[in-house]
Amino acid sequence: MPRRKSPPRLYLDQKRKQWIIRDGASFIRTGCAESNRGGAERKLAEYLADKYTPEPSDNPSINDILLVYGQEHVPHIVTSRNIGYAIAHLSEWWGDKKLSDVTAKNCREYAAGKKRVGGRKDLETLRAAINHWHRERGPLSAVPAVLMPPKPEPRERWLTRGEAARLLWAARRTQHLCRFILIGLYTGSRSKPILRLRCDWIDFEAGTMRRRPEGVAETKKRTPPVRIGSRILTHLRRWRRLDGPESVYVCHYDGRQIKKTIDRSWKKAVRRAKLGPKITPHTLRHTRATWLMQKGIDVWQAAGHLGMSPEVLERNYGKHHPDFQREAAEV
Repeated sequence: MPRRKSPPRLYLDQKRKQWIIRDGASFIRTGCAESNRGGAERKLAEYLADKYTPEPSDNPSINDILLVYGQEHVPHIVTSRNIGYAIAHLSEWWGDKKLSDVTAKNCREYAAGKKRVGGRKDLETLRAAINHWHRERGPLSAVPAVLMPPKPEPRERWLTRGEAARLLWAARRTQHLCRFILIGLYTGSRSKPILRLRCDWIDFEAGTMRRRPEGVAETKKRTPPVRIGSRILTHLRRWRRLDGPESVYVCHYDGRQIKKTIDRSWKKAVRRAKLGPKITPHTLRHTRATWLMQKGIDVWQAAGHLGMSPEVLERNYGKHHPDFQREAAEV
């Protein structure tokens, strides 16, 4: 039986450290360096749009569904890079399968070859792509249910005040990391909003901070504005004085935006602070949520501050609240 032809996809040329588009036996250069994955994805979208435009159908191929989703929706959201990876993984496995092939059996087979978190995220992307086709190219007569692997248990690790102080001390010689840690501890923001935080997103008079650019649509990983307290506000004002009026980003490296991650400096600081291998930048968000619950902050206020739903906050962090099961315990 002949092997299915894979759809056009991105491929990293290890020798030149550049992204190329691989389409069967053809290799098309994008001109995008390894670090510019987003630019390469846009080139791929343009290439696919020129090569092929799917027709509306009640039983389209999965490749067509993913193509339309990648062209029409992904470029407008801030998590496009991660979704681009998911689309590539899905295309390789589902190939030219039809919408009618989205069954519980096939979903289980796909997830079996992936780690639980990765498989679930990929299938969430597939579900979103199907729903997008249903809205924009449908309506479909039937929208299949995408069977998801069970969610992993929430991470329990958070930092005590003493551990947070040790981490800051270990990072004291790396200014951009110190700023990242302090903003994470006092706003509970995710890594990406912190690294792209611009100075003009902070209203020093009102004491508020935006976490995404104006005009960028909200996603499931909510990034609403946050009111900032006096402690972090004092740091932000001091950093503004040190950087000068021409500075653009709050967390920067010699004035330049940190476009990738802080993993290298983060891991060094964690080792120096002797905090263990399971401490990641996302631990700062867990820490903020836990501290808010320990202080007995109203769940609605805390959820808005963190940018998560009250249900998620109560489910994952409610046990840290001083009133957790208090009445039930006395019955």
